[in-house]
Amino acid sequence: MQIQINTDHNVPGREALSAHVSSVVEHALSHVKDRVTRVEVHLPDENGPKSGSRDLRCAMEARLASHQPVAVTEEAETLHQAIDGAAEKLARLIENTLGRLRVEKKHRTDPVLPESEPPASP
Repeated sequence: MQIQINTDHNVPGREALSAHVSSVVEHALSHVKDRVTRVEVHLPDENGPKSGSRDLRCAMEARLASHQPVAVTEEAETLHQAIDGAAEKLARLIENTLGRLRVEKKHRTDPVLPESEPPASP
């Protein structure tokens, strides 16, 4: 699982923050890491240098193997709270998405072709 972190110029401590984000994401998604190919994390400060409550946001997008990407956002007073909240939301969303896919696959009535073979043309 690859983790890509993007910050704007208002977010301090990029190297330490990147290590923290990677650790939190890896821990939150450890049980589904074989199904996730990449996670993109965006950490903008919504108000820039001005202070305000809940102006720090963390957006995470996970790319799942053989499925559309899923994304979540979390706003909080601190970056660590936003990162933790977004990671928890993302883990729940991935679990729900994968569970829904398992149910859909179980209830399919048409023959399922192996992924390596394209469907036959008429």
